[in-house]
Amino acid sequence: MHWRYGAFTSLDRRIRALLDLFRRLLLALSGNVERALEALHEIGDRYDLWDDEFGFEDFTRLLERRGEVQGGAQGPARLSPRGERALRRQALLEVFPKLKKGGRGEHRLRQGGGAGEPTDETRAYGFGDALQDLDTTRTLSNWLRRTGGRDYPAEEDLEVREREASTSCATVLLIDVSHSMTLYGEDRMTPARRVALALCELILTRFPKDTLDVVLFGDEAVAVPLEKLPYVTNGPFHTNTRAGLILAQEILRRRKGKNRQIVMITDGKPSAIHDENGMLYKNPFGLDRQVVAKTLEEAVRCRRKGISVTTFMMTTDPYLQQFVTTFSETCKGKAYLAQAARLESFVLVDFLRNRRRRVR
Repeated sequence: MHWRYGAFTSLDRRIRALLDLFRRLLLALSGNVERALEALHEIGDRYDLWDDEFGFEDFTRLLERRGEVQGGAQGPARLSPRGERALRRQALLEVFPKLKKGGRGEHRLRQGGGAGEPTDETRAYGFGDALQDLDTTRTLSNWLRRTGGRDYPAEEDLEVREREASTSCATVLLIDVSHSMTLYGEDRMTPARRVALALCELILTRFPKDTLDVVLFGDEAVAVPLEKLPYVTNGPFHTNTRAGLILAQEILRRRKGKNRQIVMITDGKPSAIHDENGMLYKNPFGLDRQVVAKTLEEAVRCRRKGISVTTFMMTTDPYLQQFVTTFSETCKGKAYLAQAARLESFVLVDFLRNRRRRVR
């Protein structure tokens, strides 16, 4: 990750840039406030970002006044709930920069009969239809055509305006936390965290009827609460994709949304599964037939349950592309072969498209 520094024309502009840099450091350092402040202090000294008008101590006091950081004198500094929200908002603006401000979203369906906005389509009045949906023009036209205005209107004359149906969407975001996510000098965890934070803020602020769950998968799969997202990191784990898919299906089974989808972010092949005795079977070399077969079984189950699966594989290795293609064909899902630097744009396009259509 690189930043370009230039002369600041005003104190406000400098403060905004410092806050932006601080949050980027937080994202790269798994929400560790102490390390982010140390890094910011060093960067500020190196590039002359501090002066008598506004120094590093002034910045730390500013964070406390804004309520984004808590602790400090009473212990290690850490993010407050307000600071976590600020981090999510910044991620949202970076990942979804074209979203319009304000308003709350819905998932509109082409068929009518819901509680959304009125459409130009009409239908015969039925028991339970709201009177405010009555189409006066079509009703009067039916009455005049039937009686010529010589009799009272009847129920058969009544027509109501159809409304757009809308439905909620339940999403499980699967994040690979295996050791290879920070292997070979490339950091893939930071963009994965950024996407997770952006999706969280998008749903909380724009689609309050939707649900978003986050599942981390390495040797095991574990669900984490949304407030833990800034602190997610990887470890010395293998890639048990099957365990992640099993847990995601269980979570979606409990959700009420008619639209159900899994968005999986990974950078490597599945390399581990649990055997019949619950023991971890692992093979990090090549594509193990047993591991692949068990993983594809879960892809079939997702397809049969009507759960769409979108996979973002952060590699261009042709050997791994073949597996991703097979996996996506099996679950009738989508696959994008992305590099970490371009991951956000792919998620932007596919997530918003998926959530506009009903999963059958």
